[in-house]
Amino acid sequence: MNLSIKELANGIRIVHQEVTHTRLVHCGFILNIGSRDETKEQEGLAHFWEHMAFKGTKKRKTFHILNRLESLGGELNAYTTKEKICFYASTLKEHYPKAAELLFDITFNSTFPEKQIENERQVILEEMAMYRDSPDDSIQDELDELVFENHALGRNILGNEQTVANFTQQDFFDFISTRLDTSQIVFSVVGNISFKNALKQIEPALESILPKRSLFVRTSFSHYKPTEKTTGRDVTQSLCAIGRPAYSLHHPNRYKLFLLNNILGGPSMNSRLNLMLREKHGLVYSIESSYSPFSDTGFFGVYFGTEEKTLKKAKGLVLKEMRKLQEHQLGKVQLQMAKEQAIGQMAMAEENYAGLMLVYGKSLLDHGKVDPLESIFNQIRSATSSDLQEIAQEIFNLEELSFLTYKPN
Repeated sequence: MNLSIKELANGIRIVHQEVTHTRLVHCGFILNIGSRDETKEQEGLAHFWEHMAFKGTKKRKTFHILNRLESLGGELNAYTTKEKICFYASTLKEHYPKAAELLFDITFNSTFPEKQIENERQVILEEMAMYRDSPDDSIQDELDELVFENHALGRNILGNEQTVANFTQQDFFDFISTRLDTSQIVFSVVGNISFKNALKQIEPALESILPKRSLFVRTSFSHYKPTEKTTGRDVTQSLCAIGRPAYSLHHPNRYKLFLLNNILGGPSMNSRLNLMLREKHGLVYSIESSYSPFSDTGFFGVYFGTEEKTLKKAKGLVLKEMRKLQEHQLGKVQLQMAKEQAIGQMAMAEENYAGLMLVYGKSLLDHGKVDPLESIFNQIRSATSSDLQEIAQEIFNLEELSFLTYKPN
């Protein structure tokens, strides 16, 4: 893997991997700040900050930010999750100095111009309306609210109309002042550049950042209560979401749950849910299950849409497939094939160097290290049929599942 990691005096870390058989360099800042770190009055502020980073710095206006890399064939982007904000870029290797400097500027020198706040406020309100008009998206957000009731993990990353409508310039400065922690920032670089040259372009700027420690402590999630809810929506088919809390990023069984989820309803067409509900019975166009670990808990969910008249049958088949994994251990050949499939998917994902760059940064923030891919493979290989059955009996426990259904009005 040949990873290089350096920690600066202010706590900011740099992680780097050189890849010589590409013309590109992918780099970005990953901050251990997300929507779960907002108060109720700040709901949506982290995501709004992500938008505003492109709207002006101490030395650049919006056009200069957007044009800096795009005019060179590069890409500049950002995203917000419940626990992270990422600003990142991909560019030809000769333009890496410009990418690194620009990313530093938007991450640390944003000025949040008041006029741009008003403009972007409308953009975000339109984004929220777009998601509401997409039931496939809104049902996932609403299931989060059910599972993580009265907790920041259950709130929509975009925020709500009331909070977004009232944010001021000072709100951004206050949020950054209280949440930014230089020991919780990583600059990640993957591409055709040596560690020496990568540092040369970014280290002096990063060293100019004064050390800062945040006193903010995330509120852990507890007191889950399974819930069942059915609501009428302007949809043509019924949508169903099933979910519950799951293992955290630090749980020893997280990779085994990843494997189990892959078997049940992962992205491949041979997942049990796809074979049963789509291929055998023709009840759905698509169906998937997902597992998302967080720092103190996790989330497991299943999503599908079907005709209202077939909803009961489809839901029953999903639960039947879960019960099979609870009641019957995988055979030796089945288990080996499932492991090879999961390992192959991970190996292919490693070929996406932009994604790998982000994975390195997040891993360093979450675990203080970056595990070699082979180490992760070994954890998957170590899973036994008995392990997966025990995890299925825990995670697929019917009494611990929450159900959300959208039915046509």
